Amino acid sequence: MARVPLHYVELRTFCYATEDEKRVTAALETFLPEDAAIDRVENVGHHGDRIVVLSARVETADEMRHVLDRLADLEAIDRVIDELGERVDENCSLFLRLDKQAAFRDDVRLGDGITLRGKVEAYPAKREAAVENARELLERHRDDGV
Repeated sequence: MARVPLHYVELRTFCYATEDEKRVTAALETFLPEDAAIDRVENVGHHGDRIVVLSARVETADEMRHVLDRLADLEAIDRVIDELGERVDENCSLFLRLDKQAAFRDDVRLGDGITLRGKVEAYPAKREAAVENARELLERHRDDGV
């Protein structure tokens, strides 16, 4: 089994007062292995409304492979690969925004609602090396999913 050049993957979403928390949790779970723990923090918005922050962090190779396998279902995976220079920051973190509504329907699409941050391994820890490692990783998962 191929090595996963990531230190961890974090997923985070907000559940606003107008949303059903169970449905938002289900949307987040679309990307997570079954046994992944979801952290829940309740906050208050500017206008006094309730906002729940739901987040999960996966760190084992198998857990990260699960997330990557779900990302391989992304129709726009080639676009993501092409945009890696813009999606990887100076701290070697890869960022994606995923559609929360689509995720609830078990569909993987770019959009708003769920933020994915993956810490890419790069030695030395340079952005260019992280971009290349992320490219190889996403291409491998894309091609394996065909």
